[in-house]
Amino acid sequence: MAEPGSNRTPETGAFFQRDRQWHPPAFTPGYKSSVLRSPQKALLSFDNTLSELTGPVFGHAMIGERDNDLIHNFAKPGESAIGERIIVHGRVLDERGVGVPGALLEFWQANAGGRYRHKKDGYLAPLDPNFGGCGRTLTGEDGAYAFRTVRPGPYPWPNGPNDWRPAHIHFSLFGHGFAQRLITQMYFEGDPLIWRCPIVGGIRDKAAVEALIAALDMQSTIPMDALAYKFDIVLRGRRSTLFENRPEGN
Repeated sequence: MAEPGSNRTPETGAFFQRDRQWHPPAFTPGYKSSVLRSPQKALLSFDNTLSELTGPVFGHAMIGERDNDLIHNFAKPGESAIGERIIVHGRVLDERGVGVPGALLEFWQANAGGRYRHKKDGYLAPLDPNFGGCGRTLTGEDGAYAFRTVRPGPYPWPNGPNDWRPAHIHFSLFGHGFAQRLITQMYFEGDPLIWRCPIVGGIRDKAAVEALIAALDMQSTIPMDALAYKFDIVLRGRRSTLFENRPEGN
């Protein structure tokens, strides 16, 4: 179904199959937890079901005034989160390069010191009392989105004797069908820890890794306030309907 308030004709066709060569393999011994989590038998491929072809539709009424401002949405009145202030922006596209409007983006991250506001995070970096570390927003008609936050810090994790996660922001996306559901991470241009990370190392294609790295965007910075990083996200696209006189699709 179409998003509220839009004249856009809803698409209902099946989605492209996943490219298993582009996605990282489920079994990546260098990333220890993947050993137990990965499938032990051959994968099976099914056609899209009706529930996968359709999905949730989100309205602007469900988004709070400061949901896309992590600098202030957890802060006490008159205060703000500590850290390097940044703007993250981009577009959510499908595999055909078409913007995905009305998609819900949720994002969460560690604070500037590399610590999450989670009771099981035992890293010794301090919590920021004015930073909650999560937010959400909706994409516009052209698939564009933006939010404000602080650049997260790197942190150690018990994968190897001295493994560190690069600075990153987690994303959860709902497209126009459940087959477009995506959870991913965004890294920052120039971070030397990216290429040392065992999770990143599980991705075979260098171009796929580079697609996870947000570029510094000086044209979108706010002088004396915040740097900007551009990060486009690609969801699965729908296959075109075939017609007798147009076998290449519509």
